[in-house]
Amino acid sequence: MRPETEAELAEMVAGLNAPVRIAGGGTRGVAGPENALSAAGLSGIVHYEPGALTLVARAGTPLAGIEAALEAEGQRLAFEPMDHRGLLDTGGEPTIGGVVAANVSGPRRVQAGACRDFLLGVRFVDGSGQILKNGGRVMKNVTGYDLVKLMAGSWGTLGVLSEVSLKVLPQAETAETITVAVPDAGAAIRVLSAGLGSPFEVSGAAYDPASGGALLRIEGFADSVSYRAERLEALLRPHGDVGRDGESAELWRAIRDVDAFRGRAGDVWRISVKPSDAPEIAARAEAEGLLFDWGGGLIWALVAGGTDLRARLGAFQGHATLVRASVPTFAALGRFQPEGAAVAALSKGLRQKFDPRGVFNPGLMG
Repeated sequence: MRPETEAELAEMVAGLNAPVRIAGGGTRGVAGPENALSAAGLSGIVHYEPGALTLVARAGTPLAGIEAALEAEGQRLAFEPMDHRGLLDTGGEPTIGGVVAANVSGPRRVQAGACRDFLLGVRFVDGSGQILKNGGRVMKNVTGYDLVKLMAGSWGTLGVLSEVSLKVLPQAETAETITVAVPDAGAAIRVLSAGLGSPFEVSGAAYDPASGGALLRIEGFADSVSYRAERLEALLRPHGDVGRDGESAELWRAIRDVDAFRGRAGDVWRISVKPSDAPEIAARAEAEGLLFDWGGGLIWALVAGGTDLRARLGAFQGHATLVRASVPTFAALGRFQPEGAAVAALSKGLRQKFDPRGVFNPGLMG
């Protein structure tokens, strides 16, 4: 099913007599019911006002088209959404609705915030076929319940997005990356924490154990970036050998898209954790590959296929999400960390409210 209008989408949902898998561009390889309901036909930029830093687009609009329109005006999506295709070996075309539905956010989240922080409004169809809208097209709209934040990261379990409104930001004039050679994860976290705790507006903080480098990105106007990079170098010099990379766009794209695991056998997990706990959690993972982002708050782990990483990690403050695995492994372990009883009850209540017939991505989030 591939509706071309919001009204057609609502009519299709109202007429469903069996569960469906909600799909956007099909880049994240989400399994589910055989029947798919694709939002890819709901495409096009509805409204873009560069002077107001706002953009409204239908959910099936290709992300590449949105980024091209923004680039033409010297603007960008500040939350730097990841492209999953290389990591997951999938085809398709990422869509803005898929980005919002999964709250996809890249390295710049440590400074700018996540996708949900730039979401101004949504239109969606709930499980009964009713068209709902929340938020607006301007940054000062604060009326009503905040369904906007609720839809971001709901993975299509509460409704099918038809339109999203986003705040955008100007592109940076230039960027510099400070590199610090470190012996281990503990030293890396100290470097990243020092950089993020400095007044120099770090917009990326990552660590690649394979190269032994802690990486800190600074963006902005050229003179400001040069000054802040020099100051940050001086601050970090006691931690190890310091270098600087002025051509770092490809480096951060590779971190964003986890290129280090591309084409390598094994399951991929995404672990959210307190940065101070990251070295211990990484050690417990006994992973074949690791990549740290968000100052250590996000750990990507590559492990042998079928590994129950949650059992291996044991109890910790955070959660582990299975990103890439075989269908049987997803079926056995689930994509998302099991929720506690109280949170599970709230989640169930929300799903019953917005999808009373249980037709949207059943079992995906509990």
